Amino acid sequence: MPRWEDIPQQNWSRSRELRRAMTEAEERLWQCIRAGKIGTRVRRQMPIGPFIADFVLTEFKLIIEVDGDSHKERVAYDGERMDWLEAHGYKVARYTNTDVMQKLEWVLEDIRERITPP
Repeated sequence: MPRWEDIPQQNWSRSRELRRAMTEAEERLWQCIRAGKIGTRVRRQMPIGPFIADFVLTEFKLIIEVDGDSHKERVAYDGERMDWLEAHGYKVARYTNTDVMQKLEWVLEDIRERITPP
């Protein structure tokens, strides 16, 4: 697991900026998950190693990413990022902005299923 001191200082500053400038889809999902609809604590725009995750359920080592159109051009980067996070014990759940805006209940249910023991 990455140590806090290994996180580049600029990631801490950038994560604060991202919390203030969340996308509409990120804000919508945040309003639901912070209200306790998934039953666990969630951190938003959290630095993890060299990356910043949209949402992290630290108790479950689950990262939730909400992807906009820009991710279509960043497939290689997103793959490397996902590989790094998984190598450090995280699971990554990816949803599109459209998923969050049009199928929010499905997104919330999928997250709940990921954190519910079998």
